[in-house]
Amino acid sequence: MSLITSVMDHSLDDGYAEAAARKRAVGESGMPKTVRAKLGLAAGLVLAALVVTVGAAQARVSAPVVAKERQELIDRIDRETEAADKLEKAVDKLRAEVSARQRQALRHSGADSRADLVGVLAGAVEVRGPGVKLVVNDAKEASAGGSGGPRGTSGFADTGRVRDRDMQRVVNGLWQSGAEAVSINGQRLTALSAIRAAGDAILVDNRPLVPPYTVLAVGDGDELSTRFQDSPDGLYLDALRDNYGIRASISVESDLRLPAAPSVIVRTAQPSTEKGTS
Repeated sequence: MSLITSVMDHSLDDGYAEAAARKRAVGESGMPKTVRAKLGLAAGLVLAALVVTVGAAQARVSAPVVAKERQELIDRIDRETEAADKLEKAVDKLRAEVSARQRQALRHSGADSRADLVGVLAGAVEVRGPGVKLVVNDAKEASAGGSGGPRGTSGFADTGRVRDRDMQRVVNGLWQSGAEAVSINGQRLTALSAIRAAGDAILVDNRPLVPPYTVLAVGDGDELSTRFQDSPDGLYLDALRDNYGIRASISVESDLRLPAAPSVIVRTAQPSTEKGTS
């Protein structure tokens, strides 16, 4: 009975009782009651206010400097962008002049029919005639990761995206099917052209293309269309469409216009002057 009485009389532990007594001594608000504690609290508040004030003053002083540097950077970017645009226009103008002189040289290089054929095959002159129009585009769900399994090793993470090697096979298939001239999104292809990738972008002669990719091929339209669709590259395009959702359509056109190539200058290869031996 004495144990039960002791438990009932001392229900709180002594430690809890001492903590409650200290809390009552400080007060319900938790503010210190002694002068030293009050002075310490006041000093801490003053120091905090001083730090905030100094920081705000420094930010206000440095703000105009930061804004000035930012504006100078923006102005510099604008100047460099304008200079780059002028250089690009100058390059395009020089390319047009070179192409015009090449066409003029071809017209005076010999028989007209042979010169015209050389100009068409080299891509140095604009061409017009019947052919096929092939439009290749990414899958509708390409932005969400595409469909189907992985398509081998490539820098493209999205299987629903058209890749540079896909366009290479399409163009090569059209050449093999009898195309006399080919262009992609207005870029004329020649023996010097390259279709490559830079990140997720497809480049033709170092110029980026934006899907959909419109391929124009001049030739016998009906025969060209049939031969391409029956070729291994045409079947490859069908497999991309069936397995990965890549969109592709081909149509026979009666009148196509393909521009001349920007440049057909050969910088490395030289014509051979050696005569064959019998």
